[in-house]
Amino acid sequence: MAYLLGVDIGTSGTKTVLFDELGNTIANDLQEYPLYQPEIGWAEQNPLDWWKATYTSINNVILKSKIDSNEIKGVGLSGQMHGAVILDHQNEVLRKSIIWCDQRSSKECEEITEIIGKQRLIEITANPSLTGFTASKIRWIQNNQPEIFSKTKKILLPKDYIRFMLTGEFATEVSDASGMQYMDIANRCWSEEVISKLGIELDMLPKLYESPEVTGVIHSKAAKLTGLKVGTPVVGGAGDQAAGAIGNGIVKTGVISSTIGTSGVVFAYSDSVTIDPKGRVHTFCHAVPGTWHIMGVTQAAGLSLQWFRNHFCREEINTAELINTDPYILMDKAAHCTSAGSEGLIYLPYLMGERTPHLDPKAKAVFFGLSAKHGKAHLIRAVMEGVVYSLKDCLEIIREMGVEVSEVRASGGGGKSPLWRQMQSDIFGTSINTTNSSEGPALGAAILAGVGSGIYKNVPQACDAIIRIVTSNKPDMMLNNKYNKYYSLYKNLYKSLEHNYKQLVAIME
Repeated sequence: MAYLLGVDIGTSGTKTVLFDELGNTIANDLQEYPLYQPEIGWAEQNPLDWWKATYTSINNVILKSKIDSNEIKGVGLSGQMHGAVILDHQNEVLRKSIIWCDQRSSKECEEITEIIGKQRLIEITANPSLTGFTASKIRWIQNNQPEIFSKTKKILLPKDYIRFMLTGEFATEVSDASGMQYMDIANRCWSEEVISKLGIELDMLPKLYESPEVTGVIHSKAAKLTGLKVGTPVVGGAGDQAAGAIGNGIVKTGVISSTIGTSGVVFAYSDSVTIDPKGRVHTFCHAVPGTWHIMGVTQAAGLSLQWFRNHFCREEINTAELINTDPYILMDKAAHCTSAGSEGLIYLPYLMGERTPHLDPKAKAVFFGLSAKHGKAHLIRAVMEGVVYSLKDCLEIIREMGVEVSEVRASGGGGKSPLWRQMQSDIFGTSINTTNSSEGPALGAAILAGVGSGIYKNVPQACDAIIRIVTSNKPDMMLNNKYNKYYSLYKNLYKSLEHNYKQLVAIME
């Protein structure tokens, strides 16, 4: 039996999972690390924390599984997208990584748009300039920390820094690199026009690969730390969303995914480059070679519920600890006891600004309609519904672009919640399915490793062999009608508050 390793460098921690060649989980391990927020809207992490979490989790998984590391035929990497890791000429990290949810670079986005041109930028990179993307983060470092930028030798994404530490190779792959905003998305290569105009050198960026391609092998130093065999292949892997889509079987037309993790993502496969001219959703290269995907992003999906849990659910946390369960299960039960629509309470999930459809880093979260009759259970349910309204924003744009939607698959931590799945079904008006995959991006990365190491011929073949539907939630169309009325109001709230968001930020500066 051959085994495959999937490593997912996430925002809250790194999860390593060992699978057999049929996709069965053999062992897993999670190592957490901190998020630093030195100012409001800023978000940073230490790449050395990711590396320690990676080698520790790999080693733990090998020890737990009790298998010979010779039987591990490939390693796939997945990770949080867009983070900027910069190395000096000694390959040392120059500063903490500015990660995906950081909102500091709005002025730099304006600069990038002016330098390249709004339409030209979308033509080349398939997306407008966003604070979430790597290019604006690097531009911020150029503008605000020139002494650091002057020492920069390499610019890497989070998972590609881990690749370097494992293999000594500077490499990336097209799905994750698409979110840097330095790529020509249609031609699946770096854009020399964008790179040169933004004041960086082409050799600062790593070599580009397709996701299943082998990019290097485990070197001796990494082997000692991880327990892996020297020479074990490491494939390109994928950004967390593309990897999660592979792990969910989103590799053919009509099948899309709705993922509720820290952020929320609606993800659709496409055989061709399809770009929203308004820039509301992202078009990136998919981890399936020669294909693309369209992605709408909610900045604070699971993060919204986590924020509410951490600040307002101390009783649920204590009770859950006492009875050895997850506090989210207790929160689910409380929300289930309230009616659809939360008795007129609507939540706007803009804790970290927003990407789809508003592209507004100044947007703030809001509870609208709060009255004396509302209790904690109403607020919990409103948070969950507000996240789904935001995902519906994404879904509606994808449909508007002519993308076929025949099946929606739920994934991420939110996909484990029966209530959240049913909310999605009722609000979307479609069936929501789940698959036998519970490991998401780690499984997708392992599947790519299976293709790269020759166990599978291609990615769709691997998905057909491994992934199957296990649950299905059907929509209640009476509730769908009710939710549509709330959703219409939800959409108007941002328009009403857009100017006020700008006023608030101006007051705070």
